[in-house]
Amino acid sequence: MQASDFLKLHIGKEITASPSPFMNWLKPKMLHVEEGKLSFEYTVRPEMTNPFKTLHGGVIAAMVDDAIGATLIAYGEPHFYVTINNVVDYFASAKEGDIIISETAINKKGKTIVNAQCEIWNHDKSKLLAKGYTNLIKTDAK
Repeated sequence: MQASDFLKLHIGKEITASPSPFMNWLKPKMLHVEEGKLSFEYTVRPEMTNPFKTLHGGVIAAMVDDAIGATLIAYGEPHFYVTINNVVDYFASAKEGDIIISETAINKKGKTIVNAQCEIWNHDKSKLLAKGYTNLIKTDAK
């Protein structure tokens, strides 16, 4: 079974058995899978918020990083990639209890470097909350 086919089995389900403990903590629901693109749904929980009861910027940055990492799994490569930079622009906030959506896309996949992006939206995609860009490098780890 290809990696993308395995991920498609999780569409509509909460992720609870990811190799990423952080993704398990985020508890996203898989919405869409295709090569180079994934989307997840998250519920903003109290432990994800800052003192103002809005989604913490560090959690948003980590969502971007983790969702993009999962997107690379959809290629089914035997290599592991690590983030070499992660830049996030913040445009709006979400509050505790809100449902948010992340959508990833691989912009360019070279032999060793991958450039990718992730957008974080409110539940009906009427408001862009944040957009992140990252570069990842292929490692020898498998």
